[in-house]
Amino acid sequence: MSSSGAIVVAATFVWLGMVLAISFMEAPLKFRAPGVTVPLGLGIGRIVFRALNAAELVWAVLVIVAVAIGSWAGVTVPIAAGVACGALALQLVGVRPVLTRRSDHILAGEEAPRSRAHLAYVALEVVKVIALLWLGITVLAAG
Repeated sequence: MSSSGAIVVAATFVWLGMVLAISFMEAPLKFRAPGVTVPLGLGIGRIVFRALNAAELVWAVLVIVAVAIGSWAGVTVPIAAGVACGALALQLVGVRPVLTRRSDHILAGEEAPRSRAHLAYVALEVVKVIALLWLGITVLAAG
């Protein structure tokens, strides 16, 4: 495996592990802990997701650079990387601002209706997970 391939695989699977651990384990479980109120959970979630998204940006840049300098047979690797990075971009630019505004209202003690933006964020997380699996497995298989 080339050095760019090794970088893509490492960054992809670390990124995937972080998304799975935070988005699909920590986020839903924190609200089930005794004494965690919605405002407290939202406050914790904002800090955790800000850190996760910052780390994701690092992994995404690393993946993009490694894919750009690598030599790939076909377009599968660049497309899978593009889908994962595109999902992240949509989350950060399109969905996170809506979720932040809603959580601002809740943290200020106001009532806020349930938002479909949360479902959009989760849907993009699923797309990102699938794309990262696709990317990592494809690069590993190309060996």
